[in-house]
Amino acid sequence: MSGRSLSIPGQTPARPPLPQERVDRPLSAFAQDYPSGHDTGWHSHARVQLLYATGGVMRVSTHAAAFVVPPGRALWVPAGLPHAVSMREGVAMRALFVRRDAAAWGGPAAATVLAVSPLLRELILAACAEPLEWNPAGRGGHVAALILDEITRAQPLPLGVPAPRDPRLLRLAGALQADPARPLTLEGWAAECGASPRTLTRLFRRETGMSFGRWRQMLRLSEGAALLAQGMPAARVAAMVGYASVPAFGSAFRAAFGQTPGAASARLAEFGRQALGEHDERGGPRKISRDDRQDVYESTI
Repeated sequence: MSGRSLSIPGQTPARPPLPQERVDRPLSAFAQDYPSGHDTGWHSHARVQLLYATGGVMRVSTHAAAFVVPPGRALWVPAGLPHAVSMREGVAMRALFVRRDAAAWGGPAAATVLAVSPLLRELILAACAEPLEWNPAGRGGHVAALILDEITRAQPLPLGVPAPRDPRLLRLAGALQADPARPLTLEGWAAECGASPRTLTRLFRRETGMSFGRWRQMLRLSEGAALLAQGMPAARVAAMVGYASVPAFGSAFRAAFGQTPGAASARLAEFGRQALGEHDERGGPRKISRDDRQDVYESTI
């Protein structure tokens, strides 16, 4: 379960704006498939971004937190916020760029994972089918207005894990991301990280605003949500993220997300089946390989 670690980003490199960021429209859509292992590096955009994928799991890092974004979820990224996106498997991205004035109606102030309703999903896909300079008085204008209204109704979800900065906490965070099931106590982690339990306790409170136990639970549940999105059975997910039993995992998952792992799996599987009709010659979902897209635009996301 290796992937992007919770680390301190360096200076965000300047990148040329995408056409979606320059067009004179309050909202524009961006569609791109990415191969497994793709990593955008740290960057930012002049417009608000709604990161959404019809297939695959995105892992998004900001200065403040790390987010797991499976299908059926989207990440609201405020304008100018440095972030980086990694993809362990192929991702079918269908994202939106929202001009600052159009986002002034009250979108989240910070990066936030949002639940994507079936209506919002179809609207995002409809926006992707519109030309970049859509007709404000036509279908494109109606779709954009509905999208902005639907985003205001989207439920925020606790899929962000606060990012520590202290090097000792970063070592601990990286190890738990690689293996969320590691059973070490705080004392065991203290010995491994070269700090006393008291120091780790104080650092977790100061840098994440929560206890080590609560932070670890958030990380485990976020990783569990990603595994469920990949179709893994709940029993296996529970074991892989460190829960001693399926009922214990189910109870914690339901308390955090308002639904059982089984219900979440069923909904995410349905989103996967609907993913843009991209199929291979046998009628099954088409896997995105590194050879599919030789012209992946490195400046995107």
